[in-house]
Amino acid sequence: MGCSCSGLSALYDAVNSSGGGGEVWINENRFRIISLLGEGGFAYVYLVKEILDQSDIASASGISIKFKNSSHISDDGTYAMKKILVQNNEQLDLVREEIRVSSLFNHPNLLPLLDQAIIAVQPTQERAWTNEAYLLFPVHLDGTLLENANDLKDANDFLAPIYVLHIFRQLCAGLKHMHDFNPPYAHNDVKPGNVLLTLSKDHPPLAVIMDFGSTRPARREIRSRSEALQLQEWASEHCSAPYRAPELWDCPSHADIDERTDIWSLGCTLFVIMYGSSPFEYAMGESGGSLQLAIINGQVKWPTTTGLKPFPESFHQFVKWMLQPQPTLRPRIDDVIIHVDKLISNLSS
Repeated sequence: MGCSCSGLSALYDAVNSSGGGGEVWINENRFRIISLLGEGGFAYVYLVKEILDQSDIASASGISIKFKNSSHISDDGTYAMKKILVQNNEQLDLVREEIRVSSLFNHPNLLPLLDQAIIAVQPTQERAWTNEAYLLFPVHLDGTLLENANDLKDANDFLAPIYVLHIFRQLCAGLKHMHDFNPPYAHNDVKPGNVLLTLSKDHPPLAVIMDFGSTRPARREIRSRSEALQLQEWASEHCSAPYRAPELWDCPSHADIDERTDIWSLGCTLFVIMYGSSPFEYAMGESGGSLQLAIINGQVKWPTTTGLKPFPESFHQFVKWMLQPQPTLRPRIDDVIIHVDKLISNLSS
C-alpha cells in the first residue's frame, strides 16, 4: 500500500491552501482534489475525481475494477477521500482498526470503504505526524442529516411524518446489519452528523451511516469499578455526549453492556429528525442544568409548537421507548424495526 511522493506533496500543499487542484495517488489509482468538504481534528475530507489516461480507458482499468458492488462506481468519477494525519502509534492502531471494521460491513445503508492506504512520512518542523492514512468512499453531496435538520429548524419547518419514518427505517436497517454479526458490533456514535443523505425528486431519500472509528464489539462484561471507569473514559472520547447512553455516563461496577447503547443513540437521532435538536441539549442552556443528569434520568423535553402538532403522539411514545434509562427495558433493533414498520403501515393506510 502506498502513495507516490509527488502525490503526497500535492496533497500536503492542498491541505494548507484552498484544498483544490492537487493530485494524490491511493495505491495505483490517481485522483485530483476538487474541494475540501470538511475537517475536524487531524482529519480532512475532500471531494476528489479519478484521473484516467488513455491507457487506463483502453484497458478498462481504474478504481472501479476493485469494487465488488457495481453500485459503488461513480458515474462521473468523483469520490470522497478522508485523509488522517497520524501522530503516534496509538492513533495508527485506531486508524487500522477503523479500516478493519469498515471492511466488515456490506449494506446499502452503511458507507462502504472503497480503498485505503497508510504510508509513513518523515516528520518535519511543520509536519509533526508520522503516518498519513487515505480512505476512499462514495460521495454524498446532499450533506448530513444534521445539516438538513438544522436547515428545517431555522425555517421553522418539519418533515412529513412518513418522510421521517422512511429515513429512520434505513438507519435501523444499517444498524441491524451490524447488530446481527456474531459477536454483534455497536456503532457507538450514531448521530445525525454521522448520517449522509442523498436526495432525489424521483426517489425516496437515501440515508447512509458513516464513520466507524468508534465501532467495537458491542457486548462487554463489567465486573469491577476500575473496568467501569475505563469504559466511561473510553466513551467520553469516542461517543458524542448528547447521544451517549446513560450506562456509558455512569456505568455500574457490575454490568453487561450490549448493542442497546446504539438504540439510545437511535432514539436521540429520531428526535433530531423530527425537531432539529437532540432531546437533552436543552439542559446545557439552563442555569444549573446538566446534560449528564438529564440523560441519566431520561428527562426528555419536547419542543413547544404552535398550531397543529407536526407529529402524532405515537411518535413521541416510540422515542420514549428507545430512551429508557435502564438498558434492559430498551428494545433491540428487531423490535424497533417491527414498530417503525407498523407506524409506516398506519400512516400509509
